[in-house]
Amino acid sequence: MAYLGEEIRKLGFGLMRLPQKDGAIDVEQVKEMTDRFLEAGFTYFDTAWAYAGSEDAIRQALVERYPRERYQLATKNAAWINCKTKEEAYAQFDASLERTGAGFFDFYLLHNLGEGRTHYFDEFDMWNWAQEKKKAGLIKHVGFSFHSTEEELEELLNAHPEIEFVQLQINYADWENPAVQSRRCYETARKHGKPVIIMEPVKGGMLATPPKSVQEIFKAAEPESSTASWAVRFAANLEGVITVLSGMSSIGQMEDNLACMKEFRGLTAVQEEVLKRAQEELGKIPLIPCTSCNYCAKVCPANIGISGSFTAMNYLTLYGDKGAAKHQEEWLVGGHGFKHADACIKCGKCEEACPQHICIRENLMKVREALL
Repeated sequence: MAYLGEEIRKLGFGLMRLPQKDGAIDVEQVKEMTDRFLEAGFTYFDTAWAYAGSEDAIRQALVERYPRERYQLATKNAAWINCKTKEEAYAQFDASLERTGAGFFDFYLLHNLGEGRTHYFDEFDMWNWAQEKKKAGLIKHVGFSFHSTEEELEELLNAHPEIEFVQLQINYADWENPAVQSRRCYETARKHGKPVIIMEPVKGGMLATPPKSVQEIFKAAEPESSTASWAVRFAANLEGVITVLSGMSSIGQMEDNLACMKEFRGLTAVQEEVLKRAQEELGKIPLIPCTSCNYCAKVCPANIGISGSFTAMNYLTLYGDKGAAKHQEEWLVGGHGFKHADACIKCGKCEEACPQHICIRENLMKVREALL
């Protein structure tokens, strides 16, 4: 199906987690993965200025080896990373052009909008700047990637109707997750008529190995299909989707994705029911019932990142990956200017404000013991 005048199949090669060899990107393996991807009829490649070594690797694996019309290349501008002036933010674009050697970008994204990051793009007038680059023929389509609430997405799309597409984190596990709001953000983008590019369909690899009870549902339905393929197909089945990005870091992952997506024509009613049962099974796992309303944070005298701590703890409960859960905690708490759970003074004000009546102090102790 064509979106924005481009004929793009529903699988995109995410270049954030490329294979490594001796501490560097394995460019020869990336070349082989690129070849297999294109041979299967897929054409969309997604990198970013902030993905260390990725833009240079795709220049070697793709740009220098294939005609420009054979593929679409997307990259991103992270103005919130160490940029004190608009000139420093704009320079990311020039660096991306030089690193990739692509001549122009089919899709250019203002990267990771939401929360305290959006104001950089406003202050540096990057909305108008991106449109000027488009007029100059250096960008074909302008959009943004987004990690925040549906309400903030609504505000951005109202303020910037010129944006052509939105990139969102969507997967079956986060579809109703109050911290991610996959469904609500997707529906808001569609309400504004914006096509969607999906990122994190396998939740950073976590849905390749979901809880055992969920894996059993998938294996009973299709013994030959990987659990990761169910996650990719869930995302690809949504209406108005340009492509589904999968951050592939091995030839095996590439082959698995190609196998499930090469002939994909949508989910059957039976497959949709299987995914619904998997979501219901995930919902049975006892989690901290935090909705990330952050009423607790507004009254906490110690500035504890309560909702971020609980999101990380739930991550550990669901997927059993302590390293990934610790990374979540570091980003959602310390990365957002909050103090960690071990700074709690046990005053109880948070519990008085919590509409979910969570035993916050007790659960912060569990976070401290498990993740800090």
